[in-house]
Amino acid sequence: MGKITCIEDLRRLYRWRVPRMFYDYAESGSYTQQTFAENTTDFARLRLRQKVAVDMSGRSIAGRMAGRAVKMPVALAPVGLTGMQSADGEIKAARAARDFGVPFTLSTMSICSIEDVARATQAPFWFQLYVMRDTDFVDRMVDRAKAAGCDALVITLDLQILGQRHRDIKNGLSAPPKPTLANILNIATKPRWAYEMAQTKRRSFGNIVGHAQGVGDLSSLSSWTAEQFDPRLDWDKVARIRDRWGGKVILKGILDAGDAAKAAAFGADAIVVSNHGGRQLDGALSSIRMLPGIVAAVDGRCEVWLDSGIRSGQDVLKALALGATGTMIGRSFVYGLGAMGEAGVTAALEIIARELDVTMALCGERDVAALGRHNLMIPAGFFEEFA
Repeated sequence: MGKITCIEDLRRLYRWRVPRMFYDYAESGSYTQQTFAENTTDFARLRLRQKVAVDMSGRSIAGRMAGRAVKMPVALAPVGLTGMQSADGEIKAARAARDFGVPFTLSTMSICSIEDVARATQAPFWFQLYVMRDTDFVDRMVDRAKAAGCDALVITLDLQILGQRHRDIKNGLSAPPKPTLANILNIATKPRWAYEMAQTKRRSFGNIVGHAQGVGDLSSLSSWTAEQFDPRLDWDKVARIRDRWGGKVILKGILDAGDAAKAAAFGADAIVVSNHGGRQLDGALSSIRMLPGIVAAVDGRCEVWLDSGIRSGQDVLKALALGATGTMIGRSFVYGLGAMGEAGVTAALEIIARELDVTMALCGERDVAALGRHNLMIPAGFFEEFA
């Protein structure tokens, strides 16, 4: 492939270099994948308003997210199995984010553990928590994140029950991959991935194996994860976790204005408008469509970030123009990671930053803080089509 100029270039290279099951894990949604598709197509329906003969010098795309100064209002979202996209992938992504100047969020379902990332980066990162039935394990996970110096806890609210993702079932998704004939043949076509994976000992869920009671091998882990996501999660349980954590709390998976108002009243430092990348409730509206109503419901009581569907700096600009104070990217950085390792994550961030800066200038703005609806052209009834 020639010069990388956009996120789509990284995606194409990623597809070529990473085993099918891990590509499919990232690049698919639940059931019919309607929500997965509309997360991006709805962004495309929003158009930008060009302005000319304005001073474009001295531009700034810098901002703040959860009290942290950021080079641009973009954080790396928590993505499970990142260490299967590239060997030690969470460490590579965390280092790229640290050096670029944006936050990295480590998933509960990461391959590299909290301690692995802390030792390798020597910089604060955020930790994302899935709430499990095993409260002792959850408590110890929170304590481990504190001990590692994580400066915010991201609690995911939209995965009490796992949405069905057909490709993962058909591929027999596992970490590490099971040695079936189909997997062996596919991995044989990915020599770079296989060579690098052979050099690391991190090939299973580092936050769980050896930490959760009774989980010491892949077979027990599979049954444990199937049973452990807590369907009884409610605001009381979230409050208990918040109180044990004692620091900044970000609530991820908000897609309803009423839930957003509750999250703001709860005292969240930020909420993330997200449908889990279209991987949970298929048929839900895109995050960008739900954003303005949630911003209005929160009414400035906490930060509102947008996740799901961002593939460019233009998408970041559109989210900020509709009232988001920050954004999160998942697939966009995973494409870079699978394509080129740490350098690919850096490339993804550089592409988005450059697109955001240039687009902002051509819209007649010099600071992301000045972006608003006046920078967009919105189809009639776009936000009112569904009620």
